[in-house]
Amino acid sequence: MAIKVCVAGATGWVGRALVSALAKDRTFQVVGAVSRTYKGKPLGEAAGVPVLDLIVSGSVDEALHVNTDVLIDYTAPDAVKQHVLAAIQKGVHGVIGTSGLSDKDFAEIDELAREHRVGVLAAGNFAISAVLLQRFAEMAATFIPHWEITDYADAAKIDAPSGTVSELAHRLSKIQKPSYRYTPNEIHGPKESRGATVNGTQVHCVRLPGHVFAFEILFGLPGERLTLRHEAGSSADPYVQGTLLAARKVSSFVGLKRGLDQVMDFPGLS
Repeated sequence: MAIKVCVAGATGWVGRALVSALAKDRTFQVVGAVSRTYKGKPLGEAAGVPVLDLIVSGSVDEALHVNTDVLIDYTAPDAVKQHVLAAIQKGVHGVIGTSGLSDKDFAEIDELAREHRVGVLAAGNFAISAVLLQRFAEMAATFIPHWEITDYADAAKIDAPSGTVSELAHRLSKIQKPSYRYTPNEIHGPKESRGATVNGTQVHCVRLPGHVFAFEILFGLPGERLTLRHEAGSSADPYVQGTLLAARKVSSFVGLKRGLDQVMDFPGLS
């Protein structure tokens, strides 16, 4: 039986590519789509997928009146939390591709998901290469206690740090807290020059025109350095396959999982 999916942000950059992929995959059935801009129009027209004739809804509440298994959200930081909470209350699983949620937000989502016995999978980045970098960084942090993160994006990206980097900092904090010779409060000069402290990690955000999304984590030991860097291109395609995997797996657990690798198999890695 096909997984019934509603896509919030269906006509956005990732949403359009995702809707197209869902329409071609018999594992899924697109039963709902949300876009304030294209409310009331056929999804096929709005997303450029002629075979989809369902009408775009203006809100998640409206879209979820149809029987739905999974809500996939690629909207905006100020909307995603309420969308997912609304879905959970209707017994709908959630896949969060939107960044900007805090650890407190995730804790609230996890609590409600467990109460309603549904799964929610959140990833700041569904690209497989970004997922691998996060896993490699966790391995490195086990042995190297000194690191900082730099987060790059176009000037139009309003959230800082990105969801990907926030998630990485959160995950590294579970390994150990990084060690700094001087804390930001101890330096001579503006403490802001040392970046923001996110779950114990110093994070530096660059938001400039012409930059595609990228992030890098720098590890250091006396006499040696390790740099792990991920760069995204201009296509949304890298995020689509990871999102489809998340939609397939999200009903297999209860509560919130953070990171696509939580439902991936890594042969040879514990």
